[in-house]
Amino acid sequence: MEIKKTTRIFCKLYLFIFFSFNAPIILFAQLNKSHMEIDVGLIVDMGSWEGRMMQSSISMAISDFYSVNGYYKTRIVLRTRDSKGQHLLAISSAFDLLENFNLKAVIFIGAQSSVETKFLGELGEKAKIPIISFSTHSTSPFSNKLYPYLVQIAQDETSQVAAIAAIVEAFKWRNVITIHEDNDEWRVFILHLVESFQDKSIHIAYKSSLAVSSADNQINEELIKLMAFGPTVFIVHMSPILASRLFMSAKKLGMMKKGYAWILTVNSMNTNHLHSSRSFEVMDSMQGMIGLKSYVPPSKELRNFTSRWRKKFLLETDMEVMELSPFCILAYDVAWGLAKAVERAWPKEILLIEILLRSKLKGLSGDFQFINGKLVLNAFEIVNMIGKGERRVGFWTPEGKIARELSLSNTSGELEDIIWPGGSATIPKGSVTKMSSRKLRIAVPRKHGFPELVNVDRNLQSNVTSVTGFCIDVFKAAIEEVELEIEIEVDYEFIPFLDATGESIGAYTYDELIDEVYLQKYDGAVGDITMTDNRSLYVDFTITYTDLGVGTIAPKNNKNMWIFLKPLTGDLWLSSAGLFLLTGIVIWLIERPINNEFRGPTSHQIGMIFWFSFSIQQIQLNSKENYIGYQTNNSIVKGVTSNLNFKNSNIRPFSSPEEFANALSRGSKNGGVSSIIDEIPYIKIFLAKYSADYAMIGSTSTTNGFAFAFRKGSPLVPYMSRAIAKLRENGKLMKLEHEWFKRQSTFASEDDDPSSVVKPLTLNSFRGLFLISGVSSALALAVLYSFKLYKNWHFVKNFNLRDIMWGRIKFVKEYLSINN
Repeated sequence: MEIKKTTRIFCKLYLFIFFSFNAPIILFAQLNKSHMEIDVGLIVDMGSWEGRMMQSSISMAISDFYSVNGYYKTRIVLRTRDSKGQHLLAISSAFDLLENFNLKAVIFIGAQSSVETKFLGELGEKAKIPIISFSTHSTSPFSNKLYPYLVQIAQDETSQVAAIAAIVEAFKWRNVITIHEDNDEWRVFILHLVESFQDKSIHIAYKSSLAVSSADNQINEELIKLMAFGPTVFIVHMSPILASRLFMSAKKLGMMKKGYAWILTVNSMNTNHLHSSRSFEVMDSMQGMIGLKSYVPPSKELRNFTSRWRKKFLLETDMEVMELSPFCILAYDVAWGLAKAVERAWPKEILLIEILLRSKLKGLSGDFQFINGKLVLNAFEIVNMIGKGERRVGFWTPEGKIARELSLSNTSGELEDIIWPGGSATIPKGSVTKMSSRKLRIAVPRKHGFPELVNVDRNLQSNVTSVTGFCIDVFKAAIEEVELEIEIEVDYEFIPFLDATGESIGAYTYDELIDEVYLQKYDGAVGDITMTDNRSLYVDFTITYTDLGVGTIAPKNNKNMWIFLKPLTGDLWLSSAGLFLLTGIVIWLIERPINNEFRGPTSHQIGMIFWFSFSIQQIQLNSKENYIGYQTNNSIVKGVTSNLNFKNSNIRPFSSPEEFANALSRGSKNGGVSSIIDEIPYIKIFLAKYSADYAMIGSTSTTNGFAFAFRKGSPLVPYMSRAIAKLRENGKLMKLEHEWFKRQSTFASEDDDPSSVVKPLTLNSFRGLFLISGVSSALALAVLYSFKLYKNWHFVKNFNLRDIMWGRIKFVKEYLSINN
């Protein structure tokens, strides 16, 4: 009996323990049957290591969250699509998910251009759901006021630029070379780097770019060019896959030895892709480099998660990852925060985006909070690549300081000792031996008629070519300023843009010259080359070194009363307006009795009067007897004359100042022209020779002036622009102009002798036109009302006009009613 009693007691105890420990599980299972599934889209490149790692982190975050919060009524269900690294496929996947699932949010993972980010913002606005965008670029993030449903998690590249600039400044390097991946998003980073360096007087001696598809031999060729600069400082900004190939090639070429310094951006520092058999070779080629890493503060929770995640990822991929990237940790926190926001938003009628953006929590990455719709990483640790890994040597703080330790009290601006390439402890000098690995080829066009600007004199017998002119001297002076600034010799040669016979190549020389620079047959071009928007698509221009715009030159002492192409005085404009209005009234009076369009409401009739008063056809600026001259083959000026509505038959081309003067002296009636339109530099040269008889009567800034053209991405452009600005400020540019143009040009102004310049047309200049118009209008009215009076004479004859004032009003009223 006791055995049975003992057995019963044991069984009861077992059942009590069993239900005590398993009741929560059973309860959770029951609750789990009634939870609300919330669909969330996840679009990621599963072919990339970073994509797979972030997908794994998000998946673990969702699992961990509901393990801790099993009583929650909602459950996020990830609807994953593989973008395969293709932007169009990622976008189409988003549409597919929105069409097939009731999505409450979408998570995008992968680099996005500014255009794609804008599209995501508009997509969220249309669907009214949060679009969470993970991107490696955040140089100019969009405002959440513009796209309120776009949530951006990005690497803060503005802070990264400042951090790199601070490192270069800390080692007192004045010249560096950048190597970046050749696409728009990576290129924008370099532009911001240039701006940051300029503030610190740091010069980029050369900007090199490589396509991600570059073959090994292409990478070697580019590195061989860079070797000509000697041991110097390289800043690398590209994807890890391309960076690893670059490092291995540089190691083989001897560019990882003493004297070299390599700085890697956060994007280039990601070593988690090193899972292949070549990982040791890549790490060996990176010895001595320094780089930036986004900083995530260590914690017990982070260590625990990292350990669990590494085991899970190893089972899933059979690949071992040394450490999680900051983006993987952020992805975990964002997924956790999204799950929490979803629970709070359901089933209440509250926008999920509002709750998500107000979320605050202590995450694995630290304090988790969105600011203006963005979550950025802006603190960096500086590491030195040593052995099989890396060693932290300092920090860059959000306050813009470099320090050994991340604390407010330690902002010494010093780093721990660094082992540089070649195992050297000596800081590289960072000097650059020359601007380019070869002599720059600068094309020069031959200018007929204006040798003061640029002249190519080629002796076919001796095969000796000399290049002279104002443009050439400005270029030489600017190069001298550049060499003084960067302490580097710029080696170049002028190459005439001529064919074998010594003539200019092509019918439209300058546009073809720009094409040749674009095709990199030449490194640059010097001459009277006008900067235009279209040309800027193919080459990089310096700032202009001549006056802007075009002007008009005409003979002095011109008193012809029938000139209609000159500016008008104020009283003439008023008189003209009055005459046009009178003409409109006359037309209205004539047309109203027989044309229905001139009847109706008063406002309509007034509109018809003004339409006919100021119709464009009433004002004729061009006359068949007046001709305008322009410079032969100058497409810029010809375009200006076209915009001014001059007929082609009234435009005549000329090639030199002598031809200008000859045409102006003969005038339009004798086979010449009434005026010449050209760019200001040409007009200055003309007036330096012929200012006694001609003057510039007007100008407008419709062209950009002359500038030097270089191939796209040329490192010389910013230096040359600064040099030109300096030449203008110190007066040397004006001095060169005086030397070549002989003396200051003469321009028409209010202070000039009235008898020596062309003055604006006055009322007297149009007295003949006003007389003809006035007489014609008066005659038309007289004829009109003569016929009307004759037709209605019986009415006039019987009308009582004794009450003069009232009688006249009544007469006009009844008379007009009869003639309607």
